[in-house]
Amino acid sequence: MISLHAWELTIVALTIIVAFDFAWAVIRRNSHTSLKEASLWSLFYIALAVVFGIFLGSWTDGKTQQEFFAGWLTEYSLSFDNLFVFVLILAKFKIKEESKQLALLFGILIALVFRVIAISLGAAAIEAFEWVFFIFGAFLIFTAYKLFAESGHEEEDVKDSKFIIFMQNKGFKPFTIALITLGFTDIIFALDSIPAIFGLTQNVYVVITANVFALMGLRQLYFLIGGLMKRLVYIGKALSIILGFIGVKLFFHAMHAYDIHHIGSIDLPEITIAQSLGFIVATLGIATVASLIKTKNAKEN
Repeated sequence: MISLHAWELTIVALTIIVAFDFAWAVIRRNSHTSLKEASLWSLFYIALAVVFGIFLGSWTDGKTQQEFFAGWLTEYSLSFDNLFVFVLILAKFKIKEESKQLALLFGILIALVFRVIAISLGAAAIEAFEWVFFIFGAFLIFTAYKLFAESGHEEEDVKDSKFIIFMQNKGFKPFTIALITLGFTDIIFALDSIPAIFGLTQNVYVVITANVFALMGLRQLYFLIGGLMKRLVYIGKALSIILGFIGVKLFFHAMHAYDIHHIGSIDLPEITIAQSLGFIVATLGIATVASLIKTKNAKEN
């Protein structure tokens, strides 16, 4: 159980970091973001999440620490798909390179607010209805199937939705439309990321902090993915496998909650958070290595 004092300290610390990031983006709003700068900031936020996770284990327990790292890794890796769409959105509306800092930051802040709301609603639903896990599990398995089938066949353009056309007709500027589109796009991505992390932990403190740390590094990661996304050709497949795994885990969890421990002669396993963390790390690692080997060989040929 996370104490009120721990919640207060965490909220204050995260607010200060987000405020600093916001201020830096405003200061640098007319400046080009170099690869070096993006790399340093990305490493900073990754290090920040790792340090927080290590520190978390010192005042809670090993299980909570493992849940955080599993949740953060899952949310952070899912953000790669978000970023591919972000690239298309900013390119479509011809947002200047110097303005992308603010567009990304505002879009992510909008998404952060709505994610906190979605997490609160999801936590309340889980606490009241155990069968919600069946819905989450089915949705994740369906999402995994769709992602696996569509991976490697991304659209090269973002088609205008009725909402975008409406904003254009009302005279909204491209920057404003891109900003709103970024926020709502990330909210849509939350439809699979929120059930995914609830499949790893029901600790709301862990769910929120994992999401915040994943989103905080998203803006800087954007400026690194130009060539990186082209090389990580199997990352979409890996994410679909992870989502499918968590979906199955949710089904097992729900069945155990209803005292169903076996189907016929088949015992339903209890998948621990340590096993989940190991599976996530191994899947992402294998996909990354396989992607780099494939793209290297293709480049040489």
